[in-house]
Amino acid sequence: MSRTVRPRRRLLAALAVLSGLGLVAASPASADTLYHEKYRPQFHFTPAQNWMNDPNGLIYYKGKYHLFFQYNPSGDTWGNMSWGHAVSTDLVHWKQLPVAIPQDDQEMIFSGSVVLDRNNTTGFGTEKNPPLVAVYTSAQKASGKQQQALAYSTDGGTTWTKYYDNPVLDIGSNDFRDPKVFWYAPTQRWLMAVSLADQHKIAFYSSADLKHWTHQSDFGPAGATGGDWECPDLFPLPVDGDPKKTKWVLAVNLNPGGIAGGSGAQYFVGDFDGKKFTSDDAGTTYTPPSGTVMQDFESGSFGDWRVTGTAFGSAPAAGAVDWQSEVTGIEGKAFANSFHGGDGSTGTLTSPEFTVSSNYINFKVGGGVHPYDPHAVLGDQSAPTGETLADFEGSTYTSPIGDWTTTGDAFGSGPAQGAIGDQQQVSGYLGDGLANSFHGGDATTGTLTSPAFTIDKKYLNFLIGGGYHPASSDAPTAVELVVDGKVVRSATGSNGEALNWASWDLSDLQGQQAQIKVVDDNTSGWGHLNLDQVVLSDDQIKPASTETGVNLLVDGKVVRSATGADSENLDWTSFNTMAYRGKKAQIQIVDANSGGWGHVLADQFTAADKPALSTTQRAHWLDHGADFYAANTWTDAPGGRRAMIAWMNNWNYAQAIPTSPWRSADTFPRQLSLKTVNGKVQLIQQPIRELTDLRGSVTRMPSTRVTNTTAPLAVHGSSLELRADLAPGTADRSGLDVRTGNGQRTRIGYDTATGEVYIDRSASGDTDFDPTFTDVQRAPLELHGGQLSLHILVDASSIEVYAENSRGEQVTLTDQIFPDPSSRGVGAFAEGGTATLDHLRAWQLKSIWP
Repeated sequence: MSRTVRPRRRLLAALAVLSGLGLVAASPASADTLYHEKYRPQFHFTPAQNWMNDPNGLIYYKGKYHLFFQYNPSGDTWGNMSWGHAVSTDLVHWKQLPVAIPQDDQEMIFSGSVVLDRNNTTGFGTEKNPPLVAVYTSAQKASGKQQQALAYSTDGGTTWTKYYDNPVLDIGSNDFRDPKVFWYAPTQRWLMAVSLADQHKIAFYSSADLKHWTHQSDFGPAGATGGDWECPDLFPLPVDGDPKKTKWVLAVNLNPGGIAGGSGAQYFVGDFDGKKFTSDDAGTTYTPPSGTVMQDFESGSFGDWRVTGTAFGSAPAAGAVDWQSEVTGIEGKAFANSFHGGDGSTGTLTSPEFTVSSNYINFKVGGGVHPYDPHAVLGDQSAPTGETLADFEGSTYTSPIGDWTTTGDAFGSGPAQGAIGDQQQVSGYLGDGLANSFHGGDATTGTLTSPAFTIDKKYLNFLIGGGYHPASSDAPTAVELVVDGKVVRSATGSNGEALNWASWDLSDLQGQQAQIKVVDDNTSGWGHLNLDQVVLSDDQIKPASTETGVNLLVDGKVVRSATGADSENLDWTSFNTMAYRGKKAQIQIVDANSGGWGHVLADQFTAADKPALSTTQRAHWLDHGADFYAANTWTDAPGGRRAMIAWMNNWNYAQAIPTSPWRSADTFPRQLSLKTVNGKVQLIQQPIRELTDLRGSVTRMPSTRVTNTTAPLAVHGSSLELRADLAPGTADRSGLDVRTGNGQRTRIGYDTATGEVYIDRSASGDTDFDPTFTDVQRAPLELHGGQLSLHILVDASSIEVYAENSRGEQVTLTDQIFPDPSSRGVGAFAEGGTATLDHLRAWQLKSIWP
């Protein structure tokens, strides 16, 4: 298949390839570098080598915290899923043990939990030596079914035996996984929370012996439902430390659809009676802020809104149009729908000019995820004129400058006439032909190289599409400009079959001899490249817009934009217009995309004083960062302690992060509690107290006042704990920069206009392995005139931020970063005014590795 198949735990489509080709194990690091390689976390758990994802089977037993985890014993990408194993006496220092439960010819071992069967209800142990029992998802290789199965250990978790009569629970589904099991004392029964992933439900079962299960109830859909629900966890916590006032917390991870894009973890607080979980706030009903309706499309026409193209038809739609799936979330009876003529049609719908008089413009949006690109051109533009180096219109790779040469199999014997085999539709190329390295599918590799030519014009323009694998990656899909044997320019696709214009400025290379080399060295998803119309020109062409969304235009420029979520459901979103009050503006709904999900839905534009919130924004998130997933907690911890850990990665780019010989880390464990804040019960998270055992020397900084600049601080380090209070003052944005140096920084800031804490990792170091990695992660937290308390953990390749306002409201954000090891500085910054940083304390943190 030409589209990316994310190799998540549930995706078995790749099994045939994995089984047939095998996986090459990563080479062990030498003894003097193990655990001290570039990017290796120094106080977060990582396996010595190979791939890791979800934490599993978290239990405290006989003085040790056990951490099992999804593990590939044979390589550093997803596959061969087995249970890895590590133990700790303090949740900080870990010892990795041999693989606990390996995959076999019939099944892979997906996520699950471990319990101590104290009463030997299973009969797997004895009264004096009760067994540890793993309840895991058995992923059947032949059928793709996901079933719940058992394994047991009578030697403290070192060796495991699979139950001979597995599975113990099978509903015939391919999306039934990740059981969290615990003993429920009031009914003297075992209880299981397990995910019905594609239904956005958590099913609850009960059992007397862990072998025979009875369905009790389902919870959901509720909260965020933008992706598959996975890895549930259910546990009680006292509210405000009062054991007589207990609430239950249901954690639900989902992918995609997280608050930061891709993977995420949400939670619900409510009550559980042994059969049914009832949420205090399921987020299923919502009334947006009231205001003045600007356009609701209920009149039967677009009125004075101007239409171009054919995508929006001649009038608002009253539902789905021809060939469109059911549309939901409509306010009233009608809405703007650009699916007239299907995804291939394009057009715009623009409001008359108006004066901005409110703080927000709220509206509903749906359709495709194709964001506004400020560098792209909306509308038609002429193809560049100049010297054509290749247009790929013939049956062979001949061109005006001579024959292009191939190696390998990927480019075939000549240009393609569009899509090849089972490739998705290819669009955006000119004429009849293009260079397409999908000959033989994504598994083939090769190169296509031009004859030498002289650079005698300022720009090289070309159309490019296909996979996003930059030239700097281990397995690129890239177009390269080679001068004197060196690659001096490169470009890659964007994981789409639509070709779009790219351009290189060659001003510094005039008169030199060069070649163009098209490289396909990638055999995984999107492992191919499309190329057309390579033209030397004195004019630079800009990419064509491929957006599907809603824009706010002020003085003819786009100042705010929103897009859909690859869904036919319309959901609320909001433009903050405080900065534009009194100015003339327009709303423009744009469909410039002719590919998959190439349409937009919009409705109910309302001027209001407060923002409307989407379903995703209204959900309760365990973490607002990009790298917090599969969160789970330890059972049976001393004193009823509830500590949580998560996989510190994101399926958007999990297999592309630049680490070796290991791939993926876990978050630092967090202590959980429930606290009443402003009349509502909120989950509070703090680094576990054992963090203090890692503290080395401390630096205390005086109050630092910063005005429209960045001020270096007398703090340096790649493993740090930082605590500080930030008073934003008159600054628009202010906060701390960490891992600074070599032109790099990771910015942890507060945006006063939006009332958000944010992490900006766009200049954090190595970011070119995925186009979404440079996105800014944000979490709403109003300060109400007070200060922002920051508690920050900095490691070799991660940032964890705990932020709290004066009322006790809290947000957390966790992100991976990959800076140069020498980028160790810390600074304070302020933009658009003056901010003050108080009470800064910085501890150097010791490594947990030998």
